[in-house]
Amino acid sequence: MFALPTLPAFGISVLALLVGAIGAALGYLVNLPLYMLTGPAVIVSLASLFGLKLEIAPLLRDIAFLFIGIGIGAGVNAEAAAAMLRWPLAFVALAVMLVLAMILCRAVLVRAFGFDARSAVLASAPGHLSFVIALGEAYRVDLARVTVGQSIRVLLLTLTVPAIAALMGVDLSEGLRPQGDVLGVGYIAVLVVLSLIAGVILNRLKVPAPLLIGAMLVSSIGHLTDLSPGVLEPKITMACLVLMGTLIGSRFGGISPALLFRYAGGGVVITILTAALSLAFSVPVAMFLDMPLTHVLVAFAPGGLETMIVMGAVLGANPGFVAACHVGRLLVLSVLVPVMAARARDR
Repeated sequence: MFALPTLPAFGISVLALLVGAIGAALGYLVNLPLYMLTGPAVIVSLASLFGLKLEIAPLLRDIAFLFIGIGIGAGVNAEAAAAMLRWPLAFVALAVMLVLAMILCRAVLVRAFGFDARSAVLASAPGHLSFVIALGEAYRVDLARVTVGQSIRVLLLTLTVPAIAALMGVDLSEGLRPQGDVLGVGYIAVLVVLSLIAGVILNRLKVPAPLLIGAMLVSSIGHLTDLSPGVLEPKITMACLVLMGTLIGSRFGGISPALLFRYAGGGVVITILTAALSLAFSVPVAMFLDMPLTHVLVAFAPGGLETMIVMGAVLGANPGFVAACHVGRLLVLSVLVPVMAARARDR
């Protein structure tokens, strides 16, 4: 955490953000849902596929996650906190959905796309990419297949979740903008310091996305107790969304168009299958929790943890619920993926 980028790395990050900003502008012009996130994701993905080296330095990524977390926490209120008592059923449904998704996706990849059993298990995992890649290296599987499939999953869900929400009548034009007065510089400084401390603690506890979740927790407590009334300047949150979209698109760096076309089919099919299962399980859970379907869907959708948490905030979902579901998903996968990979037998 907090490592300063080298000058070349910083230059590459600036170039990546310029390309991402162009993507956001184009997304706005064509009325792309949640254009500040999806526009950069599309354009940077295309640029990366055709050989342009675009990366975001970890320090810039961490700063963006910190401010996004503060912005999301501003949307927490007493009603959202009271809803926590009804969450356990959602976690059970999520765990069952993950097991079913991995079993079905593994079978599809083996039978329809010629994957060996272990590669199919790893490519089927709906999340936890770094963990999955580490397991793949240990088992010496074809990592290209796994990486392409996982990258397609994140990009497709980043693009389709806002589109589905827009089709269901959700207004995404405001982006990540909770209602309220803009926070003063003093309040922001205190939130940043406390969020950094929380992030360091969560990082030591091995919690995923520690700065994002730490900032969410600090900001949520501040707003629930009225110690930090107000919201972030909208320009800050929009810039952070552009950076996140750029980060998503940069996943395709090092993947050639030929490699993408070779393995894309499997990635698209298992993404559709997993998304369909997420929708099927979201319907009864939404009815039980008395939540809008889009809110539960974004909590169950197997996209990138940080991306889906941000997406949930844009949709007006309970930030704690969405974050808890996605962290829970990674915890389940931490057990499920190694067990299934160990039991798999190469064809």
